[in-house]
Amino acid sequence: MGEGRKVESLEAVRRSLRTSLDRTRALGAALARAGPRLDEIRQRLPMMEAAVRPIRADRDALADAGGHVGRAVVPAAAVLKVFDAVHGLERPLLSDPRADLPGYLAVLKHLEEALRFLSDNCGLAVQWLDDIVDYLDDQTLADQRFIMGLKSCLDSLNSSPSPLDGGLLAATLDKLESEFRLLLAEHTTPLPMPPDASDASTISTSPIPVLVINKLRAILERMTANHLLDRCVSIFVDVRGSNVRASLRALNLDYLEITPDEFNDVQSIEGYIEKWGRHLQFAVKHVFETELKVCIEVFEQTGPPDVAVSCFADIAAQAGILGFLRFGMIVAETRKDPIKLLKLLDVFATLNKLRLDFNRLFRGKDCVEIQNQTRDLIRRVIDGACDIFWELLHQVELQRQMPPPSDGAVPRLVSFITEYCNKLLSDEYRPVLTQVLIIHRSWKQEKFQEEMLTDAILNIFKALEANFDIWSKSYGDTSLSFLFAMNTHWHFYKNLKGTRLGELLGEAKLKEHEQYKDYYVAYFLRESWGKLPPLLSREGLILFSGGRVKARDLVKQRLKGFNESFNEMYLKQSSWVISDNDLREKMCQLVVQTIVPSYRSYMQNYGPLVEQDASASKYAKYTAQSLEKMLGSLFQHKPRRTMSLSIGHSNGKLNSVMNNLPRSASTFYLAVISSPLIIMHSNNNRSVEENFRCGSCLHGPVAVLPPPSSRHHVPMSLPGDGDCCRCKGNLHCHKKGRPWQSLASDLVQESEHESCTWQQGSHAPLSRDAGEAYADLLPIDDTSATGD
Repeated sequence: MGEGRKVESLEAVRRSLRTSLDRTRALGAALARAGPRLDEIRQRLPMMEAAVRPIRADRDALADAGGHVGRAVVPAAAVLKVFDAVHGLERPLLSDPRADLPGYLAVLKHLEEALRFLSDNCGLAVQWLDDIVDYLDDQTLADQRFIMGLKSCLDSLNSSPSPLDGGLLAATLDKLESEFRLLLAEHTTPLPMPPDASDASTISTSPIPVLVINKLRAILERMTANHLLDRCVSIFVDVRGSNVRASLRALNLDYLEITPDEFNDVQSIEGYIEKWGRHLQFAVKHVFETELKVCIEVFEQTGPPDVAVSCFADIAAQAGILGFLRFGMIVAETRKDPIKLLKLLDVFATLNKLRLDFNRLFRGKDCVEIQNQTRDLIRRVIDGACDIFWELLHQVELQRQMPPPSDGAVPRLVSFITEYCNKLLSDEYRPVLTQVLIIHRSWKQEKFQEEMLTDAILNIFKALEANFDIWSKSYGDTSLSFLFAMNTHWHFYKNLKGTRLGELLGEAKLKEHEQYKDYYVAYFLRESWGKLPPLLSREGLILFSGGRVKARDLVKQRLKGFNESFNEMYLKQSSWVISDNDLREKMCQLVVQTIVPSYRSYMQNYGPLVEQDASASKYAKYTAQSLEKMLGSLFQHKPRRTMSLSIGHSNGKLNSVMNNLPRSASTFYLAVISSPLIIMHSNNNRSVEENFRCGSCLHGPVAVLPPPSSRHHVPMSLPGDGDCCRCKGNLHCHKKGRPWQSLASDLVQESEHESCTWQQGSHAPLSRDAGEAYADLLPIDDTSATGD
């Protein structure tokens, strides 16, 4: 029983120990769980202590602090309210402005106002908060660590680089910038070049609609308010400048990139100069004019007053206006020659047409480079044109040392100078050249007179005539000199009649050239082909039975001489040229009429004597038809080397030898005619009619010339003045019985400063023998006198 109790006691102890152990374990676990909480409580204790400290502060100090805190919080609360409003603007401002641009800009304006408020008040609110924190720190109304934390937050607000709106304004302005570019690009298209580039009436007020202009202005207003006008200007210059370049690129302006090393003279770029004038007019009157209008319409109400001109200047410079001016400078710097004068006048005419446009478009300090290069180009053009013009006379005189054409054709210099002077006197060039000369002399403080231009051109033509006289005397063959004189006189008459230069020279002067042409036609025939018909003489040809053998020998001999002379003359003159087609055809007809009728008649009468001979082909080499065909092929124009006229520098001034040549007051009609001349001379309402005949053979004169004392521009001594072209006899007047020279002298003296008219008269009665002799000569209709 005692052991039983011991056992129960042991079990009770064991149970007690186990319970204690379980409690210990539970307590350990609870302690383990309470450890972190204790740490948290330990960390919160300072804060709780700071929160409880004001309770321990003086009641009056706490009351004073409440008023300060209240005043500091009011501005901060207003700032926070505005911040909330700014965040409310994010959604509309981050949307596409195109849907409602006016509404978008209105929202942007609200954002700008809110940001201005924040900018003005945020610092003040922070300053108020900073002051109250200092006050709490001074009064020890808060824990020090709490105070330091507040100060750190306020310092961060003061020094933060982040925008107050979190970058909303920048994003909004970026969207507006993109919209500005898009609006410009959508309403910017290259301009096509009109048929008449000088007509500016086709330019509309603006290529951009008014509604779009208003949108662009509204965007610019907001961008300018945010100090971003330069970004819009850059976009505008980029978009509109690209459009201008596209408009000009369509013109194929590669020639503007030509360098002086790529050509020898102005003629190699002559075609480009004409294009340059049209393209520059298009660029200035259409392209740049349009751009200036757009610049003014877009920028005139925004930003500084000169922003539109500055923007246009940038567009013009980028688009290549300086390239046009550089090309003009290249033309001005090319080698001097007469064609360059015309091209310089073209360049000046183009620049002069655009003078007012240049002054209006490229004004202001932003276009200084364009202004300077334009002035430099105009000066180079005027100086170069005047230098060439005043040098022309000297250059024509220098050509006298050149030989004339070996084929007797009109010298290239003659045709060139006559055409060139007519161009200078034309309505196209004369006003321009006159203006150039006026400007050039004004630079030297000298006056210009209109006759200076006409006198200079007349002196050039006189120098050309002097060259012609010298060239005419340089031929060794008289017939060729006659052909050359005939060619050139006819060229002067035909190509000057009805022209400005012809009007300047006067009708009398042109008539002289026509008359001298007729004279040289006559003497050319006399000295060449006119010598062949006498070789077919009928003298000694008696056709009776006893004289046929002798007649056959004479015919053979004369045909042989004719054939040899014909072959020699034909071979020589086959290389000669008559430049004018009408004159060539007329001359061939005259040669045919000189040779073929006589040859045909001779062969019809005496050909059978030779044709019966075994060697007939040796003598009867030609038929009348073959002669006519051969003679009709003479004087064909052939390509030949032309004379050059290049302008060099002259150290001295040479006067034309033609300056003091005399002028005849009256000139007689020069014609190759078979009938006698009737000279109709008006003098005090009476007519003097003279019939000239050769005293030996009754043949009419080849030509009637003025006395030698009144002649000019006859390039050699005139053979046979007053002689008959058939028998070398002297011409006499059948009515007065006086030589033609004395009668001509009387008429010249009587007709001083009066007009003469001429007509062809009828034949006087002729004997059969005289008529036969006359028939062998050359009849010409009176159209040869006036020209076809």
